Amino acid sequence: MNIGSEARPSTSAATAEKALSFISKGWREVRDYADADFQLMRDRAKSFKNLATSFDRELVNFFNSASHFSVTSVGSTSPTEIDFIKRLQPKLSEFRQVYSSPDFSRKVLDKWKPRPRIRIDLSAIRSAIVSEIEENKDGIIDFHDKDRFWGGRKVRLKEFRWEWRGESEESQKEWEPIRTLKKRLTEFERKSSSSEILSNIKSNEFVEKVKASLKAICREPQESKEVPPLDVPELLAYLVKQSGPFLDQLGFQRDMCDKIVEALWSKHKNQLLLRSLSSGEASVLEYENINDELDLRIASVLQSTGHCYDGGLWTDSVKHGSADRKRHVAIVTTASLPWMTGTAVNPLFRAAYLSKSAKQKITLLVPWLCKSDQELVYPNNLTFSSPEEQETYIRNWLEERVGFKADFKISFYPGKFSKERRSIIPAGDTSQFVSSKEADIAILEEPEHLNWYHHGRRWTDKFNHVVGIVHTNYLEYIKREKNGALQAFFVKHINNWVTRAYCHKVLRLSAATQDLPKSIICNVHGVNPKFLRVGEQVAAERQLGQKTFCKGAYFLGKMVWAKGYRELIDLLSKHKNDLEDFKLDVYGNGEDAHEVQSVAKMLNLNLNFLKGRDHADDSLHGYKVFINSSVSDVLCTATAEALAMGKFVVCADHPSNEFFRSFPNCLTYKTSEDFVARVREALANEPQPLTSEQRYNLSWEAATQRFMEYSELDRVLNSTEETAESTKANRKINKSISMPSLSKVVDGGLAFAHYCLTGNEILRMATGAIPGTRDYDKQHCKDLHLLPPHVQYPIYGW
Repeated sequence: MNIGSEARPSTSAATAEKALSFISKGWREVRDYADADFQLMRDRAKSFKNLATSFDRELVNFFNSASHFSVTSVGSTSPTEIDFIKRLQPKLSEFRQVYSSPDFSRKVLDKWKPRPRIRIDLSAIRSAIVSEIEENKDGIIDFHDKDRFWGGRKVRLKEFRWEWRGESEESQKEWEPIRTLKKRLTEFERKSSSSEILSNIKSNEFVEKVKASLKAICREPQESKEVPPLDVPELLAYLVKQSGPFLDQLGFQRDMCDKIVEALWSKHKNQLLLRSLSSGEASVLEYENINDELDLRIASVLQSTGHCYDGGLWTDSVKHGSADRKRHVAIVTTASLPWMTGTAVNPLFRAAYLSKSAKQKITLLVPWLCKSDQELVYPNNLTFSSPEEQETYIRNWLEERVGFKADFKISFYPGKFSKERRSIIPAGDTSQFVSSKEADIAILEEPEHLNWYHHGRRWTDKFNHVVGIVHTNYLEYIKREKNGALQAFFVKHINNWVTRAYCHKVLRLSAATQDLPKSIICNVHGVNPKFLRVGEQVAAERQLGQKTFCKGAYFLGKMVWAKGYRELIDLLSKHKNDLEDFKLDVYGNGEDAHEVQSVAKMLNLNLNFLKGRDHADDSLHGYKVFINSSVSDVLCTATAEALAMGKFVVCADHPSNEFFRSFPNCLTYKTSEDFVARVREALANEPQPLTSEQRYNLSWEAATQRFMEYSELDRVLNSTEETAESTKANRKINKSISMPSLSKVVDGGLAFAHYCLTGNEILRMATGAIPGTRDYDKQHCKDLHLLPPHVQYPIYGW
């Protein structure tokens, strides 16, 4: 079979050429081997014929010798020998006549001669397949689409050319397989001239075999290999690894579990390496992560047994896909403007900058407070009568600062303000305020806070990917309260519980936060673009020789003891003589304002208390030094804003300030003596202007890029657009299908236990929940136009 091959630029055409080349190569090899066998048989037939001719000659000589012998030597020869010669001569003459006849030669050649060779020209089929693949960009031939595949083309099987080489048909007998093949092709050609081929194309065996061959060629073959069974160290290592949730809840450090797993796994690692090298196959040991190596080892053993894991008792396999091709991202937070707190401002900026991408649609879900709670939370007695009114306020505030109109949706869920916790607690099931058709990706701002008393559907069951962002160091705040150590112990394990049960990935803004399961440290916050513009203006004024800073030092923050006021007063009172001429302006409002001012006055500290205001206010631009002595922050937004405006920042050498150490204007201190030295250094010098790279690192564009990378959101959003995987990824085994995860089972069990416990009102009250927050109240129903809670259908899919 000779099939011409042409170079194709596209991948689909190259695939077709590969298939045709493969078929042609196989046929040529068969033909070459057959030709060699036929040639050998022909040579043997000729040798046999030559041998017969030689034998004939010898017989003639023998007869002549015998006749001569009988005449000349009769006297010396016995009568018995003469009689044998006389009887043999007629038999030999008859045998000579048989093999010397033409019929004998023809029969021998018919028996041993090489069979006719076939040459089939399938260029018509090749052209039809290649042109069809070129039209289909995905490189997949739909043989079931008759109009598309056959329409506009006339494939004539009469174009198949048969060439017979050898003797005429009258003088030879056809080979049985050739006769059968010709018969079938003749029948196929007869059918092709009618509409019968179109009606039977879907069930045609030839077409199905071609499709299967193309799929097999395009797919990398996977050889079945014998997988050695697991040994005891491997089983123990996997058991310890999967027991992480239990050990974590019991207080065991994650590093200890990792060391145990590494020690157990290393005993078997060398054997796996030697086995993989000796067999010449790709080894799972090429992965750097021991956990991945162990998972792939377990998965390979389970896959070799034919086991398939479809899910567990606690998992809900129903995932809602988007009706359109865009992905949906829901950002759920615990506060909203006009409350100027980090969990209100930062999620708002995140929603705005994520909405700039056309790949996803963004929904920001914020709490709605009744008017009585609004009066306690929002500054300047600002209240709203409807969610629409508050949404207008939020959008106007945002557009003034980002400079563009952000295209995202704002929704509200019921919430109540807790005076004791000084935070907003969700009322009812927050997840139900995201429709099922938009439940794709969830970003939980403060996941522990949102889920302390969450009584509803599990987030990871409703959403395909759930990312938690930790904003607050709750343990540090709780330790400052009465019986703080005991409370912090329980809160630590509850935080581990809920984040493990409800999140796929957790981002911690700094190492100052609790080490939560599935967490990684990354600053995914930026600063308001207005602060960067102020910094650019300050740099431009300095280049013109103008004096940019005419004021000294200031501090800005909510006036509660936990926000660094106690540390600040302790430092200033200890070194009051060293900083005799130092004056500090303090801006802030809060529950502890009266007590803080009273203590400062009693200690006779040089502090000037002023009313709290926005950090972007023009009255704050003239300050040169920002003082921040807080060690309870996770990542102080005010510090980043001060650096963006080109100011000096004096802050503690603390994990919460790790991100800012790379900036030259950030001066950190470890001791109280260092604090005095850093303050004097800042007051005596001028801050350096920020470089373009430093400004970018502080921006929300850079923060969004870091968030997309570390939350794996970029990979999730692009998962539907990926057309090919890397070679390393192709060698990986799909662990979620072949291997049941004990960790997932534990996570599901924790979520179910949490759901049962939070459904009990007595337990909720005992742990500090606001009465009536398991469901929203009538006022929420009226403000948000909701049905009463008892009318709602069950929402948890256990």
